[in-house]
Amino acid sequence: MRIALVGVGLVGGSIGLAARERLDAEVVGVDPDFGVLEAALGRGALDRAAGSLDEALADAEACFLCAPVAALPPLVASTLAAAPADCVVTDVGSTKRLVTESTGDERFVGGHPVAGAESSGVENARADLFDGAGWYLTPGPQSSGLLYERLHRVLVGLGAHPVAIDAETHDRLLATVSHLPHVLANVLVAQAAGALRGEEEPLPRVGPSFRDATRVAGASSAVWTGIYETNASAIAAEIDDAVDRLRAVATTLRSGAPDAIEAWNDAAREDRRRLLEAELAGGALRELRVSVPNRPGVVGRVAVVLGRAGVNIVDMALAPAPDMRSGAITLWIAGENQAARAAELIAELGLPVVEP
Repeated sequence: MRIALVGVGLVGGSIGLAARERLDAEVVGVDPDFGVLEAALGRGALDRAAGSLDEALADAEACFLCAPVAALPPLVASTLAAAPADCVVTDVGSTKRLVTESTGDERFVGGHPVAGAESSGVENARADLFDGAGWYLTPGPQSSGLLYERLHRVLVGLGAHPVAIDAETHDRLLATVSHLPHVLANVLVAQAAGALRGEEEPLPRVGPSFRDATRVAGASSAVWTGIYETNASAIAAEIDDAVDRLRAVATTLRSGAPDAIEAWNDAAREDRRRLLEAELAGGALRELRVSVPNRPGVVGRVAVVLGRAGVNIVDMALAPAPDMRSGAITLWIAGENQAARAAELIAELGLPVVEP
């Protein structure tokens, strides 16, 4: 398999390392900074560097666009214009609605790996960066089922857990669990800096809880300005909700009622426990086979419905029928209850399900 990387920083470099090591793929990269390409070659993240987008995409079966989110819509358009007819094109941006709505090409499937590191750049790339990490996929109604399946398999090979979701839900969810925490980290740092202004050597008195809560403060503006801009409405709504919750906490604290304060703190611990349990849920693999018509968007629709319901597709395979008018998706689902739920949801779509 030949994989093209457009942009070879931390994420692109990690894709390259994992793809070469685990998929035995040939990886070709292109980047506006030739020094980055030299570093990527030195790290072993690329088999070779390309001098142009056309050269990088020649005979590629999959292409990853690893660029800031604001740059993605025009980059997607130029990539699709140059990509082979059977090449699946995806991105790694942290917001999905803008880029997903900007194209109607069946070869494009939006993507977002929920993985990263405090230090950017290809010099910090790791082959294990995606091990056990979620990787959101946002197929559109036009997305090819065969190309979606290929991308899903590549991501599993990189060590990730692909989860399909619609773009709007993705952006709303990420506003809560990723973008808002970055905003709050920036606010905490600014608040502490203001409180400690004029103090000598304040940092030794900063506790570990502050360091943990502000680890992502001041993250790369080249990356995060575009994220804030392209998901501004959802992030602002989460900020408003957080402000309401903080005001409620302030009211509780001013009441001086120990029972109310204890109940608030205990509720947070219970909420965190439930979130962790949901994240770690699993079970034995169950196999489901689904008969589907052979038309664009069907596989993506099934994957999105299951992803929205929290059903994790561990692996999948798509086999067209000999007449090419229909086909069968084989899904492997973790856990008896999850598999049963998946079968119900698929049946509600009017698609027959067979358990081997």
